[in-house]
Amino acid sequence: MRALARSVSSMDISGAELEKVAGDALNAKDMEAATRGMDVVIQALGVGFGELLGPISLFSRATKILIPAMKGQGVKRLIAVTGFGAGESSAHISCIQRLPFQAVFGRAYHDKGVQERLIRESGLDWTIARPGVLTPGPLTRRYRVLSEPSQWRNGLISRADVADFLVQQIEGTTYVGKAPVLVN
Repeated sequence: MRALARSVSSMDISGAELEKVAGDALNAKDMEAATRGMDVVIQALGVGFGELLGPISLFSRATKILIPAMKGQGVKRLIAVTGFGAGESSAHISCIQRLPFQAVFGRAYHDKGVQERLIRESGLDWTIARPGVLTPGPLTRRYRVLSEPSQWRNGLISRADVADFLVQQIEGTTYVGKAPVLVN
């Protein structure tokens, strides 16, 4: 397993099977090197709270670099994390939440929508995970995977439970070509 991050030294996980690589998701050479020899890529990107006020293009730009890197290395499986409110799930944000959500997260989620479109059009075997509001809570494995648009809603979910879902998708095929919402 290989983990790429700009600040790899701050990763508080370790293990004999984990290779930590310093790199940038916006650097094509870093992405080519990171995908070399891999069977599956999990893309989980984020921006800092202060970055939410300016223009955001990290998600789409990084995905435009990742897809050709994966194809060049023969990697077909992509599991990406966006969030509830990205893509067509934005239509399911409640009226009460819509205005504050757009004011704070609108730019980021607009770009995540572009990211989702790029992934859907990539020709890869993709799964897009759309977690609700992330919490630092423990792994429970009691989360819900809402795959039908009629079920989609916002809710809380721990980062540990999102990670559990992502790991299950490495070999799972149930959600290939789907973008479920994850909540507790």
